Amino acid sequence: MKIRNSLLIIFISFTAIIIAGQLASNEVKDVFKNLKYKEKNSFKEGDIIFQSSQSEQCEAVRVATNSKFSHCGIIFYENGICYVFEAIQPVKKTKFTDWITHGLNQKYVVARLKDSTLLNAENIAKMKEYGKKEFNKEYDIYFEWSDEKIYCSEYVWKIYKYGANIELCNLAKLNSFNLDNPKVKAILEQRYGNKIPLNEDVVAPSQLANSDKVTIIYNNY
Repeated sequence: MKIRNSLLIIFISFTAIIIAGQLASNEVKDVFKNLKYKEKNSFKEGDIIFQSSQSEQCEAVRVATNSKFSHCGIIFYENGICYVFEAIQPVKKTKFTDWITHGLNQKYVVARLKDSTLLNAENIAKMKEYGKKEFNKEYDIYFEWSDEKIYCSEYVWKIYKYGANIELCNLAKLNSFNLDNPKVKAILEQRYGNKIPLNEDVVAPSQLANSDKVTIIYNNY
């Protein structure tokens, strides 16, 4: 009798685990189902998306720019699929659903150009064309304002500039950021030694997010 009761308990426990697993799986499916809905109904081509991660460089970027963002890209659609064009190593497009999983706690913010009439079909096509032309370029760890290599916010800025003739914000000088923090100093010394290009033109994710030409349309931070 005891054996039968034990077997019954084990069976019930096992069944409960299976049901719990199915419910969890359904919850995950629901999340991505809702995410897919949000993609197609809320986000538009040309929207700028921001996130952050836990790497040393990302932490230094956040501190130096007094921002929660360390990475950004632009949303475009191809064959009904939402992608983020981004400058990582190398420059490429990433499925939106994959892109958000790379961020810290899957948090992200989406900004949109206030004057949406500027992003007509012709300009969107030009922006895509410029963005694709940069695919496979190396990520610029030195944040130089050149076209040989490119970093994330520079990529977004140039897609708007050379695709739609829109300057999202003024460029800044490297020395205008908070470079005295130990974490920032360590990255700068690692990259440049004692020859830090303080007068280099740069653009940070925070500048794009704070631009008076865009408005935040989604924020799950």
